[in-house]
Amino acid sequence: MAYLSNPTYTRAVLEAHGFSFQKKYGQNFLIDGNVLDNIIDAAGITKNDFVLEIGPGIGTMTQRLCEEAREVVAVEIDKTLIPILDDTLSSYKNWTVINQDILKVDINALAAEKNGGKPIKVVANLPYYITTPIIMGLFESHVPLESITIMVQKEVADRMQEGPGSKEYGALSLAVQYYSNPEIVCEVPPSCFMPQPKVASTVITLKCHDKPPVECDEKLLFQIIRASFNQRRKTLQNGLGNGLHYSKEQIADAIAQAGFIPTIRGEALSLEEFAKLTNILKDMK
Repeated sequence: MAYLSNPTYTRAVLEAHGFSFQKKYGQNFLIDGNVLDNIIDAAGITKNDFVLEIGPGIGTMTQRLCEEAREVVAVEIDKTLIPILDDTLSSYKNWTVINQDILKVDINALAAEKNGGKPIKVVANLPYYITTPIIMGLFESHVPLESITIMVQKEVADRMQEGPGSKEYGALSLAVQYYSNPEIVCEVPPSCFMPQPKVASTVITLKCHDKPPVECDEKLLFQIIRASFNQRRKTLQNGLGNGLHYSKEQIADAIAQAGFIPTIRGEALSLEEFAKLTNILKDMK
């Protein structure tokens, strides 16, 4: 029976094992059962599911995942948490812990081994300092994904669903929307964690597309997007001139063909408009 979404039990487990929080890993353990319920419900875990959990901590969410899923693999970088997980998960048989940096794990191989290569569900309370590299790593390595349900810093969740024209809109917004449909689940105040972070958090579910919403060369698309946002104050034309292997004349011509004014900035373009520009530039090679 899952019992850890409670500050008393969490504190007792930490004290029993003499655990000390390490700032370098961005450790904030969830101690609110209602938030935990929201995460599990949003992820839609069933007995048919293989779930990858990133950053299990002491196993608060892992316990619930073990009760709901067919199998759970949790990836934890902090080796001092491994004996704690062995303890808190001892009554469950359907879990494995990998003591490794998630950015170094071959998740495609894991999905092939554990789920026959079929789409997997990812659930995580992500360390804020490494949220974007983890999400982009999952998407760009083309791991077979059904959904990613994650706790992130509120500002990051807001950025994921922003549209053109907003100061928060950028490469992360476009990448998330290219690969998935982001849906906010709930906002989480600092009081729901031990220790309390200095910022508010948000649970967001990224429901992955069966196929991208636009048709274009994916690699070139994201080269264009990154170049467009590397220096936000620059016009699109100047940004692409610094970041792509096209002449200034080709870039100016492509922008004109797409129907954009010469002074337009990247933050004004939607995903569909970036795809349109990608296809025009692709044909120029």
